[in-house]
Formats: sequence, structure tokens, C-alpha cells
Amino acid sequence: MWFLCVFYHRLLDFRKPEVEALAELFGEDESLQWRLPEHHHNDTPFHFVQLSSEEIAQNIAKRSILVKGMYELWGEGTCYEELKESIQSFPDSRKLPFLTSDSTFRISVETFGKALTFDEQKERIHSLTYIPFEGKVNLKNPDHNFFLMEMDESEESNGLPPIVQRRIFFGREVGFADRKLLPTFQLKSRTYLGPTAMDAEMAFLMANQANAASGKLVYDPFVGTGSILVSAARFGAMTMGADIDIRVVRDGRGPDCNVWSNFKQYGLPAPVALLRMDNNVPPWRSGLKEIFDAIICDPPYGVRAGGRKSGGRKILRGTVDPYTVPEDKRTGHIPSTGAYSLVECVHDLLHLAARMLVMKGRLVFFFPVLRDECGSEVKFPEHPCFKLVAVSEQILSSRYSRVLLTMVKVGPYSDEVEEAARLMHLEFRENHLKWLEEGNIHSSVFKPSTDSSQIQTESKTFKDPKPKYRGKYV
Repeated sequence: MWFLCVFYHRLLDFRKPEVEALAELFGEDESLQWRLPEHHHNDTPFHFVQLSSEEIAQNIAKRSILVKGMYELWGEGTCYEELKESIQSFPDSRKLPFLTSDSTFRISVETFGKALTFDEQKERIHSLTYIPFEGKVNLKNPDHNFFLMEMDESEESNGLPPIVQRRIFFGREVGFADRKLLPTFQLKSRTYLGPTAMDAEMAFLMANQANAASGKLVYDPFVGTGSILVSAARFGAMTMGADIDIRVVRDGRGPDCNVWSNFKQYGLPAPVALLRMDNNVPPWRSGLKEIFDAIICDPPYGVRAGGRKSGGRKILRGTVDPYTVPEDKRTGHIPSTGAYSLVECVHDLLHLAARMLVMKGRLVFFFPVLRDECGSEVKFPEHPCFKLVAVSEQILSSRYSRVLLTMVKVGPYSDEVEEAARLMHLEFRENHLKWLEEGNIHSSVFKPSTDSSQIQTESKTFKDPKPKYRGKYV
């Protein structure tokens, strides 16, 4: 069955991957296909999607963050005369069950790229009198919702290229999104926050990409203040997290302001466990494998926060031997840590996921991209156990973006696979940009907008002590 899928006009690169992930979660087979309306750009909010049942379309719309609604299309056209012909040619066997006298209905008018007055909306609704509605109008709680949607034909349509002719759609609402979710979980009302707390909308998108659901165990190895796990728990998953900073996972800002209180705030089940753990030297038993259904994380890649691993600078350099903390000092001891480069962090993450994810489990994580240096040639991390199924880019400035990678485990973990992954990692490290290995992405992103050493006034050189952030968030 073909449905009209209407998206919210934001995070354009994330829209289709989210629907595809949710379709798999709700049991969709290989029949999912996409098709654009005539004369529409790929970034249009209107798309046709083929799904095997109306129930799956309804479930996707209800769970999705970026889908505005799913509709059974009764007609479309470039003008209202064409729309009338299209609706009248739609089979009566599919229309009449929703037009009976014992049902109630409502017709809503929506537009993209333009605004209509109340009188204009009323006029368009009255033009649909040829549809044999027999039920009563109910504006608050109708049995059936119908939507008349119109795309503007102006030269500038919300930043999209102009279409040749406007397109008008009319259809029955099959499912709609619950947008109350985001205001409820917005960060500004969160009890416990840190500088790298994931935005609620993006956290829910990541949970959807990971197919978080009831009965699944989701793990975040860089849990921080728990924003990603809160979203996974909201969708019914059991959660577990770890972080190298014991003060974050154990102390927070007091007994009523910590990671646990974030779950308590929303009435969500607390995590199964929160561990103080170094992802570079994990404490898992040697025979422990395949226990997580999904791993979702935002690795520390050095823009807002740098990665850390156990050992301290002197120990990692070999100038001081490893030592044992005395028993009387262990209670308040904060372990020493040293720099943890992004390339090493990603390698450890893929190794962890290959070993600890169940078959067909999902790994969802962000990866940084310097757009002016990488362009379209950027190469993403690979692993023989995984298949890359989705790549969604979020542009944050003129020179920097982050890419959400979604991988599915398709092969079992073994010693041979580990060796093959090591070789792939070495090739990735050698072929990638210099900033990835050296960990200087922060200085690349926050370069001064001008060379202050060139600015001279009356034999004096003025230097800006703080680098300026080039570009702004989109």
C-alpha cells in the first residue's frame, strides 16, 4: 500500500532513515519503497512510502519524531479541478466505509511555504462538497480526520527549489505524531545536565535508529548525564551505562540531582547499572558475549569535550610505573586519566559492539566531519561484523558537521574477525585526515576567522585572545 508521508521540515537527512528503522522494528518486510510527488525536490516534506499494512504506517507515525502524519491518499492534482477528478476516480470501496452516517469527521487544511486566511481555508473545504460525506462534523474528537494539503508554487518555498506547478493532496489520516514528547523531555527542564547532554529530539532519533523497545537492553558506554538512555527508556527498553568519570555516575550534584534523578523525574525505570569504566580497558569477563540489543552513544571526539582513558600522562608515557591505590585512600580516590584520541576511541567502540551486541543488534553513534577538508571523500569506520545501513549528516557550521552512523551486526565475533578489524582500523587511520589521529579537531573547528597577526594599527599588533567560532548552528 502506498501512503503519503508528510515530514516536519527539519533535520532533512534524518527523516527517511528513521522511518526505515521503525519499519523494521514493526515487522515491515522488504516492500518498503520511496517515491517523490511529481515535480518535487528530494527535500520536500511530502513523500510517498510503500508499506505492507495500514497498522505499520500508524505505528511508525505514532513513534516517529520527524513524521508529521501518514495518510491514505484519495486524490492529488495541480489544481482543484484535477483534484476533483482524482478523488472521484478513487475506488468507492475504499472511500465509503469512512463516509457513513453513523461516523463523525473533520477536514483540516494545511499548507507548506504559504499561509491561508480562515476564509480561504473555509472556501477550500466547501469546494469538496462532491465527496459524499453523510456523517456529522466533529472538530474536537472525530472518528476520521481528513486533510487537504497544498504546496506553494512561489519562487522561494522554505528554502527549496521552486516546483513547476503546485501540488494539492487530499487524504485520510492513518497515523499522526505525538509532538508532546519533545516539550516534556526538553533539556531546559531536566534535573541533571552536563555540557555534552544530548538534545532531546536527537536522543529520541538515535533511540529510534537503534530500534529501542520493550524487552531490549540498550547500553551507552559514554553515558554522561544519561540523556540518550532516558530516551531509550521512554520507548520501553532496559538501559545500562558507563562513564570514565566516577563523579558523574556516582555523585552528580547531590542525592537529588544525578543520573538516577533524571529517570525518576519522568517516571522511567532506572538503569540496570551505571558503571565507572574505561572503554579502552573494559572489565568484561573473557567469555562474556552478545548481551546488548543496541549500543547508542555520542563518543567524545574533542569539540565540546575530549576523550579520556585510564593511566594518567606519566603512566601512559612510561615515565612512571602503574601503581596500586592504598586501601585507606580508595574511597575518595579519583583515578588519573590521559588523552584518548578519536581514532582509538572509535576502534574500541567497534570492538566492544562486535563482541557484546547480539546478532542483528544495532550500533548508533555520531562521527565528526570537517566539511571543508573532507568533502564527499570522507571515509567512515568499518568493521567486518557490521553493515552500515544509514548515514545522516547534521551540519553545525560552515566547516564542521557530525554524522550519525547506524550499523547492524551481521556476522559473529571471533579472533579471526578481531584481527581483520585491526587491519581495517590501521588502513582507516592511515587514509584518514591528520586531525583524526592527533585529536586536534577542536582547533580545526574553532579556528580564528581572521589571522590576527596580520592586523596592525599604528605599529601595534592586536591579537584576539579567544578564537572565534566560524558559522552557527543550523
